[in-house]
Order: sequence, then C-alpha cells, then structure tokens
Amino acid sequence: MAASEESAVQLHSVHKRFGSVDAVKDLNLSVEKGSLVGLLGPNGAGKSTAIRMIMSLIRADSGSIRVLGGDALDMKDRIGYLPEERGVYRRMRVGEFLHFMGQLKGIPRTGLKSRIEGWLERIELPGVFRSRCQELSKGMQQKVQFLAAVLHDPDLIVLDEPFSGLDPVNARVLISTVKELHQEGRTIFLSTHQMAQAQQLCERVVLINRGEKILDDTTSNVIERYSSSAIIVEPINREDASYASLASIAGVASTQLHEDGRTITLTVADSADARSIMSAALATLPCRRIELARASLDEVFIRLVTEHGGHARRSLQGVA
Repeated sequence: MAASEESAVQLHSVHKRFGSVDAVKDLNLSVEKGSLVGLLGPNGAGKSTAIRMIMSLIRADSGSIRVLGGDALDMKDRIGYLPEERGVYRRMRVGEFLHFMGQLKGIPRTGLKSRIEGWLERIELPGVFRSRCQELSKGMQQKVQFLAAVLHDPDLIVLDEPFSGLDPVNARVLISTVKELHQEGRTIFLSTHQMAQAQQLCERVVLINRGEKILDDTTSNVIERYSSSAIIVEPINREDASYASLASIAGVASTQLHEDGRTITLTVADSADARSIMSAALATLPCRRIELARASLDEVFIRLVTEHGGHARRSLQGVA
C-alpha cells in the first residue's frame, strides 16, 4: 500500500543490521488508521527491532519510516507504547506512577485521579491505587504498564508482546481491553509470537522470519487460503466401500478415519483443487456433511516459517 493519509504507520524498504546479522531486511509495511494489525514471527524474527525503529528508539540503516505522518518522537503524545522490556517504578505507589506517566503525556491534573481509578476498575485491578508497584504480581504490574500506555487516549497504540508472561485470566482481560480500544477507533499495532491471541484479535497479520516479510494479508484470507489442504467428510452410510470410494477420487493424497468412526479427513494433494474434490465426493456417495478443514493461524505460522528455511521455534541470540 502506498503512503497516504490513511496510513498510521508506513515503512518503506527498511533495513537494519547488527554486526553480521540482518535483523530487518527491505521491510515494507503499512498500518491503516483504525486497523488492528499483528506483526507475527518466531523469536528472533525481527519483530521488536521493527517496532523499536517505528518508535524511533533505534534508527534504520536505510529506508523510510512515517508514524502518523511524521517522526514518532514528534508524535509521542498521540502514541501509546508498551515495550517488550517490562518495568515500572517498583517503589512508587500505583496511583503515583500512573499520575506521573499521565502528566508526561500531557493529561491535565484535574480529573486525572478519577481517570486512573476508572481504568484500574476496567482492567480488573480495583483497590491497588495506593499499593506499591513492587507489591503486585508480574501480571498485575504488566497490566499497570499497559494502562500507562493507553491512559492518555492515544490515536496509535503499539504493543510489543503484550501477552507474554500473562496467565490466562489476565490475558483475557487484556485481550478484551484491546478489542474495546479498537472498537473505539484506535489504531493498534502489536507484535506477538502467540498465534491464538493473534487469530482472536487481529484483522490483518504480517508474518516476518529472519527479518523478511513472508506474509501480509487479512486474517480471514490467510485462514481461507490455507484451509484448502484438507476436507472433512461425514458419509450417511459408514461402510468400508465409502472410504475406498473417497480415497479413489483424483487429487486425494490420503484419507484418515476419525476416532468418532463417522468422519473422514481427505488430505488434498498440492496440485489439486479442494472444491473440485468436494464436488466429486458428493457425486460419489451421499454425505451428511462435507466442509473444508479450517486451518489455525498456528498451523499456517509453522508451515510458512519452516518453508522459509527456519524452524518456527528458532531464535537469533541477541536479536529480537
């Protein structure tokens, strides 16, 4: 997508090298205003490096970066940022810390206390206003840091691995809050290697591996595209002949009977068309149900990263 007034974040041919390692290579990326976009990749893929360049914490070796039409440093009061490195002023009380962070972002003192208390209720941290940050669990501290990033009602919210280290309850609260902020019109750009949260949240996903972009599409298109490799069939009559007839359809690479004894998975050969196979199956025998097996974003992630020449669990030491 070309740079335009509709882009909250725009990267063009961005490159960053650390020593002999290309952390980000020729990255082109656009985040439209009002969208919720996930930057995905295994550990060491270059996600945090890209975000740090977007936030002007480090400079790109080459290429251009625009954030809300300018440099992130010039737009800092319109941006909320949760860095990968977690940290609060541990000896400060929660209310004092958030009051301090709010004033740094230009929030007037009048009404700030009630705003903080309202937000603490919203993220399910009631009653901690006077608690010292060091008295909170790591998950609670992380939610306080998230609150500090969004307290000033930013136009753009950038979250680097926001769910890392959170238990399921706190992750649920944060996911719900991110959804609400997006529904209010905020642009949200987040990095994660947790595919379940990305699939649940993101309208669009960008996958990078070894610093290179290997996928950029809407989440629904990605799931649809990679859901064509298997078909679920439930014949009306469950007989051995049914399985044999399905296995003989051109383009079916293999068949597998499910444990329920009722449904069969047909694996589609690489060169075959799944919908043609579905039509052939319906013509071959009566079916109670036939549908494409829905791929998960996790399955797509592992497949693409592996095909790109790197194991999905691999990380580059010293490069995020």
